[in-house]
Amino acid sequence: MPEQHQRLMALRHVASQISSDEDIEALFRDLVRCAVQQGGWDLGSVMSIDLAHGHGLVITRYETSMLPQHVEDRWELATSPSLIALQTNEPVYIRDALESTQFPGYRREAHERGYRTVLVLPMASRDTEGRPMVLTVASRKVRDVGDDDLAFMSTVVHLGAIAVERAHRQRAQVMAHERLQCTLEAQRTLLGDVLAGGSLEQLTSSLGELLGRPVLVIDFLANQWHASASPVPSQMDDAAWARWLAGAQGRELGGAVRDALQRYRQSRLDVPLGRQSGQPTVSAAIEPLSVDDDLVGALLTFGDEAPGDLQQLLLESARFALSVQLMRSVVRFRFETRTLTELFFEIVERRWRDEDDALGRARRLGVALDAPLRMMVVDYPDQFGQAEVGRAAGHLSLESHSTVELLARQLNVFLHVVTVGGGLVCLVPQDSASDDAALTRFARRMSEALARSLGREPIVVMSDVCDGLEPLAREWERCWRMIRVARKFGRSGPLDMPGLGPLPMLMGAADSSDVHGFVDGTIGKLVEHDKQSGSPYLETLAAYVRSGCRSQPCADAMGLHVTTLRYRLTRIQELFDIDVETPERRFAVELAIHLHTLTRGASPMASVASKDSASAPRAGARAARHP
Repeated sequence: MPEQHQRLMALRHVASQISSDEDIEALFRDLVRCAVQQGGWDLGSVMSIDLAHGHGLVITRYETSMLPQHVEDRWELATSPSLIALQTNEPVYIRDALESTQFPGYRREAHERGYRTVLVLPMASRDTEGRPMVLTVASRKVRDVGDDDLAFMSTVVHLGAIAVERAHRQRAQVMAHERLQCTLEAQRTLLGDVLAGGSLEQLTSSLGELLGRPVLVIDFLANQWHASASPVPSQMDDAAWARWLAGAQGRELGGAVRDALQRYRQSRLDVPLGRQSGQPTVSAAIEPLSVDDDLVGALLTFGDEAPGDLQQLLLESARFALSVQLMRSVVRFRFETRTLTELFFEIVERRWRDEDDALGRARRLGVALDAPLRMMVVDYPDQFGQAEVGRAAGHLSLESHSTVELLARQLNVFLHVVTVGGGLVCLVPQDSASDDAALTRFARRMSEALARSLGREPIVVMSDVCDGLEPLAREWERCWRMIRVARKFGRSGPLDMPGLGPLPMLMGAADSSDVHGFVDGTIGKLVEHDKQSGSPYLETLAAYVRSGCRSQPCADAMGLHVTTLRYRLTRIQELFDIDVETPERRFAVELAIHLHTLTRGASPMASVASKDSASAPRAGARAARHP
């Protein structure tokens, strides 16, 4: 009984000692010391077992002798009983190491250090690197180990394992707290950089350091790429990566990222480092950067491993910080666009009161309207319903604006982009070095680039050179007459006057009083009668002229009986004195019908207002009446 009480008191001392340790290395030292002292042994050690490399490493050791001795801290598992203890999860007892033939390493060290009996016990815990461990104790004399001794030592090891796991949890909590503090500090740093007006380059560099991996920020609005570091330093350094992003492959990457986010809803993208198939790729996670639900940028973080919870929290903070940074560009873009759009419509609608004031306001916006320039009018394809056209036009203005500006920089074309409802206007200054062929190439490339985001090619019309406010207003009207003709006949892409045929010339004269008088004198009464009574006389007369004044083909085309057609033609002649039986009268009537059809149309683009401009709906409605 006194011996059992002594053992219990010894276990109490062991538990008290190892439970007071917060540092895991100190815990190992006290565990070995308590096991040796309370168990009546002379020396002991804790060893980590590196199964992958086939050896054991001594973490800490304790012995009662203070004499300096040569000791080995690395053991081959083939000569150690530690592997057997781990595999069987049972203690390994060597009664006399000097006589052991199974473990020659212990026999050699037993001679050197003067110990005899050895007991190896597996531990139900792991070290800081996740490796299994064993506790080894030895006696300088041959010692018989009974069941009570094994039970006592196993209990000591079990108490040690509990303390080790507790220390691991505490260490994990401390590390998690430190990571959380680092994440919060990183959030404060990012937001501080944004509020302090730091550049996007600085923000990207800081983000790469905080995440510990290369990042890339794409600004779709400014068509700029900001990289913290190369994701493949073994293949290209930071300078080579910057050149890669500035080249054609970088632009292709921007398009691929936009498609991945908008079209395919992807969260990861494999970035090819070469154009040929089979070239190496680097994987990246992609996060959208949005302002008012408009995609204005993207954040790419390179690496295959998925981010942890805290890193994901930092990514969310980074997205917010980058979106705030990009919001400044969006606000500036919208303000400048709205201001320039308002001024543009004030000019083309001839609402200015003081020409010098209008020219001065344009100069403050960077546009010289008192110098020669040409105007490219871009009309988006009519692919949206009326309910969503305003929203779609506002979204497209951001994307199309940045696309056109990027293309202009690539082709060395200096221009100002004006956002109008359902389209764009490019004002291109003209000087002695201006090249018409270069502008034609730019118009073609612009049409092709916009087609990728719009779904099909827009209409692009280029004006003649104009100098001053009134010439600009006239060219705007002329361009819109061409756009109306192009829409009517299903044309798209870059257009010019010869390419459309004689109709634009007819429309160019269609607004004169003589033409209006000719149309009214020829078919004016008929048109007014149809408008008031809903009669189909104009439709019938137009179909009859188109059929070459042949009754049966006209009746078949309209789905009428020939008698009905002849009755209508008779009524037209009786009521309105319109006769198409002679070539001269037939030509006059056909021309009047064409001019009436062309002049009654309205500007489809000007009737759609950009959501970025508060005055564009009003201005667009007025502009629709001019052409």
